[in-house]
Amino acid sequence: MIQLFTLIFFTLFSPTTSREQQTSKANPFHLVIVANAADYQKSVRDNKANELVDLGKALPGIRLDIRYATTNNFTHRSMYASAKAFVRRPVADALGKIEQELKDKGLGLKIFDAYRPYAVTLHFFAITPDTNFVASPKTGSRHNRGCAVDLTLIDLKTGLDLEMPTGFDNFTAKAGHAYLNLPPQVLQNRLLLRETMVKYGFVPNEGEWWHYDFKGWRNFKIMDLSFEELLTN
Repeated sequence: MIQLFTLIFFTLFSPTTSREQQTSKANPFHLVIVANAADYQKSVRDNKANELVDLGKALPGIRLDIRYATTNNFTHRSMYASAKAFVRRPVADALGKIEQELKDKGLGLKIFDAYRPYAVTLHFFAITPDTNFVASPKTGSRHNRGCAVDLTLIDLKTGLDLEMPTGFDNFTAKAGHAYLNLPPQVLQNRLLLRETMVKYGFVPNEGEWWHYDFKGWRNFKIMDLSFEELLTN
C-alpha cells in the first residue's frame, strides 16, 4: 500500500513533472469522480445544490486562512494555487446562518480548508499513510465532496482567533473533543464552536476540533477539479 502511494506521489508531484501532469486525474481505486468541467456543469444544471460556492464571494464576512495555499501546513508544501474556499450550495447556506448567529455575539468564522480536490487527498496519503490523520483515498473524503470545513472562531473586534486546544492540523490526542485537560475558557470556546455547528447540520470529527462534516455529504460525488478549473466555470 505504502509503495503504491509513494509511486503516485512521485508520479504526480515530482519537481520535474509539468503542471499539466501534476493535475492529471489519477484514480487508482476506480472511484466515481467528477473530474472534468463539463460533467460538473451538467451536475449543477441537474441540481443547483451541486454548485461549489466560492465562500469569499458568497459570505464576504468570513475570514479565510487557507493553509494549503501556503507552506504553513503539515506537508510544508503549497497544495493550492489559489487561497480559495469552496463548498456545496447547502453547506454555504448553513455557514451563512452560523455566521449571522455568531455575529450577534461579536464572533465570526475563519476557514482553514473546505473543498479539496481528490488529487490532494492522494498526495496527503502518500506523505502520511495513516487514516487516523488523513482521509483514505480508497473512499475519498468529505472534503473531496465539498461537504467538509476546517474552521475556528474569531473575535470580530480584535480579529484574533479564540483560543482552542491546539493549532490547525495537530496530530495529537489534544486535538480531540474528548481531551479535557485544558483551561476552562478553551473548553468553552471549543464547545461553542461545536454546539453552533451541530445546530446547523454539521457533525464534528471527534479527533479534530476544527473539522466538521455536513450531514448531507453522501448526496454529493467526489470531485477532482482544481480551484482554477472552478473559477473559470
